[in-house]
Amino acid sequence: MKIVMTLLVRDEQDIIRENIEFHLSQGVDYFIVMDNRSVDLTTEYLKEYEKKGIIRYIYEGDDNYNQHTWVTRMARMAYTEYGADWVINNDADEFWWPKSGNLKDTFSKVPPEYNIVSASRHNFVHVDDITSPFYQSMIYREKISLNPLGQPLPPKVAHRGSETVIVHQGNHGVEAIPEPKIMDGLIDILHFPIRSYKQFENKIIKGGAAYENNKKLPSSVGVTWRELYKEYKSNNNLQNHFQKNLHDKKHLKSQLESGSILIDKRLSRYFTEKDINKLIH
Repeated sequence: MKIVMTLLVRDEQDIIRENIEFHLSQGVDYFIVMDNRSVDLTTEYLKEYEKKGIIRYIYEGDDNYNQHTWVTRMARMAYTEYGADWVINNDADEFWWPKSGNLKDTFSKVPPEYNIVSASRHNFVHVDDITSPFYQSMIYREKISLNPLGQPLPPKVAHRGSETVIVHQGNHGVEAIPEPKIMDGLIDILHFPIRSYKQFENKIIKGGAAYENNKKLPSSVGVTWRELYKEYKSNNNLQNHFQKNLHDKKHLKSQLESGSILIDKRLSRYFTEKDINKLIH
């Protein structure tokens, strides 16, 4: 059984190598990665993996965040060119953590009548005074995860390989798969959306502008980025939103006591045990 993961990335130098190394260890066989106008070290890191034969590198120069079209193209390629039995359409800040075994085991055991696997996402919160890698400091997870607008965080889906699949914007759903049947409860997605102010601001500025450039998508698509981009243009920064989502020691203590925040060291333990520096070199 072959698992191919697609990734659409832009300026993810602080997390992209960890993402690829983790999913390799979990049984992902190959990656198709689209680099959308990265200007940091992301491209350099991806080229290293391309030389190792681990990824198919694709550069996308359009600045309109046409995600559903780009990911659909990669998802179909995963099946038609690389023979994927299962395709995971992922983001750089998401780590697919199986509830038992690894991803290869998990997808191998999905009954044949199911062709979509839905995975719930869980936000890890940003803490102040970070000097260590994200996986060492971001060990606090929301019990109930919401998006920046206070709405329930939607799950993501993986699907059986298909040459006709259409992936929805955001990777939250697929269509054009015959007789779709969804299985859930097998996988958690550990989500690390805000890792530093610089990373967060860069993401919203570029993503928000790209959504504005896309005249085909309805305004209801990408609403979180659109609203935060409006906030940025009004204030010339995103400090208000960032500070509201920053967790200091006092804030964490009260939330841990109330149970709204949980300590979750799964990814931290994984990279500590594996020694990420050895993995990426």
